[in-house]
Amino acid sequence: MQNFHKALMIFLAASLLPLASTIVYAAGPTVITLTQTGCQFTEPEGEDHGFKTTGSADCKAINSKSGKKRLAGSKTITLKPGPYIFRVTNKNVPYGLGFYLRGAGVGRLTLPKVSGGGLTKGKSRDYHITLKEGDYYYSCPLNPTPDYSLKVTN
Repeated sequence: MQNFHKALMIFLAASLLPLASTIVYAAGPTVITLTQTGCQFTEPEGEDHGFKTTGSADCKAINSKSGKKRLAGSKTITLKPGPYIFRVTNKNVPYGLGFYLRGAGVGRLTLPKVSGGGLTKGKSRDYHITLKEGDYYYSCPLNPTPDYSLKVTN
């Protein structure tokens, strides 16, 4: 009789295992924090260069002199496919900024993108996107920055 109860308990426990595997815990999106200062994002460049700007024309001039060199030394963000929030902060830029994340090359036509403006001095804004595998660029057209690289891979 004792063996019967033991066998019954093992059978019941084993029969419940498939149910345990059906429980899915959905993780929320990962937050990626980016900071804009005059004519740049500080995270990929590793420092705030302290560029003084009163408008996009200043950034175009600054980036024509140093943009290629700074971009060559910048870090690529590498992520896994999935949901993300890009939290972008305007740190001391005296005019409204934005954010534009899009696929690189042909990926511009096939990969998801997100963009928006209205990022005033001292404020942060969240940009939600579910990234798919591929190569991306991110930048700010209103505070002209280089096209920084982002790679999504498994």
